[in-house]
Amino acid sequence: MKNMVSCLTKKGDFMLQGKTIVLGVTGSIAAYKIANLTSMLTKLHADVHVLMTQNATNFINPITFETLTNHKCLVDTFDRNFNYNIEHVSLGNKADLVLVAPASANIIAKMANGIADDMLSTTLLACRCKKLVAPAMNTNMYLNPIVQDNMKRLQNYGFEMVEAASGHLACGDSGIGKLPEEKLLVEHIVRSIAREKDMKGMKVLVSAGATMEAIDPVRYITNHSTGKMGFALAKAAMLRGASVTVVKGHTEAEEPHFVKMVPVKSAQQMFEAVKEEAADADIVIMAAAVADYRPSEVYDQKVKKSDAEMSIALTRTQDILKYLGENRTAKTFLCGFSMETEHVIENSRKKLEKKNLDMIVANNLKTAGAGFGTDTNVITIITKDSEQAFDLMSKAQVADCILDAICKQKNQNPFLTDAMECRLHSNSVR
Repeated sequence: MKNMVSCLTKKGDFMLQGKTIVLGVTGSIAAYKIANLTSMLTKLHADVHVLMTQNATNFINPITFETLTNHKCLVDTFDRNFNYNIEHVSLGNKADLVLVAPASANIIAKMANGIADDMLSTTLLACRCKKLVAPAMNTNMYLNPIVQDNMKRLQNYGFEMVEAASGHLACGDSGIGKLPEEKLLVEHIVRSIAREKDMKGMKVLVSAGATMEAIDPVRYITNHSTGKMGFALAKAAMLRGASVTVVKGHTEAEEPHFVKMVPVKSAQQMFEAVKEEAADADIVIMAAAVADYRPSEVYDQKVKKSDAEMSIALTRTQDILKYLGENRTAKTFLCGFSMETEHVIENSRKKLEKKNLDMIVANNLKTAGAGFGTDTNVITIITKDSEQAFDLMSKAQVADCILDAICKQKNQNPFLTDAMECRLHSNSVR
């Protein structure tokens, strides 16, 4: 069966649409960064509310946040200049996530000990949603055993601590204690609430990028793969709750956060890494562009040019996908990629059968928007008994469509489903 379908995933700009985020800002010089963070979140269509401690107002004016959010910035617990309701309870009920950033040593101590003496600390006690805490303070304060104990206590209470960055601090010292960059804070928020965790408990292995086969210390054979599609798959799986490992060759794309990266160069190195990582994976997606051949001889010194013609003898590399298909377990779902320039469906279906795959994602290099290095793709998802052709989409959308198709197939695989349920149970009892 073959049909043209559209993937109904949200565009990246709408990842937080319908989500309510509460930002708690405390007395730290890093408070100015939260204005940019607020702007970034509103551009993702989040409904952002800002609460400030009184000390925080010495570093940034509440009017800044009110302008960015179109909501009153709450500071005073007993402020009467808003419509009557129990404000801290109201926000606590509707919030999807709270981020306290920058989090001073003072607010960390209050949260760890249940102190509620201002609007922010009172609201935090009333919130039942996910809570993130991003500390920012002097290095000596951050490393103080009391502060460290308070942060551990918060983790025991279910708070997620965002590790402080290291660098030059406003006080003049250098060390740990910097507030992470706003972009990273956004990534933490997106990971927490942007997507349903329908892949929680899954272990996913993705290969990405191009392999590089050395000729000599200077030259090598490679291809045009940038790793964008593989990274998009890894990020999408991570956002859906999976534990993700990426075996990456040469890449030019920005690496996704919160995934395990295993860097390699050659096809042989990728084979060894994939072989090891695939042993306990529930889903393996081979999106890397692996060299089919490598030089038979690698020279120790740079090969000097001459007036004569030169030929390089090539040797076949290990077929990683074929090996995985021949040595797979019943629980492993195996998905490959097939980039063709002609007879796309026919050649891809042959590859599916020859290499014992559950699914193959086919595309045509000559199709506009589907080549190397683009932010878009045009694919056909092929299984043993179906074909689904998709319109031009972003690679983020393509990734979700592929994962949707895998999850649909996975639910029909009792071995994979049982392994997932077992892993989820073991995680819940720890």
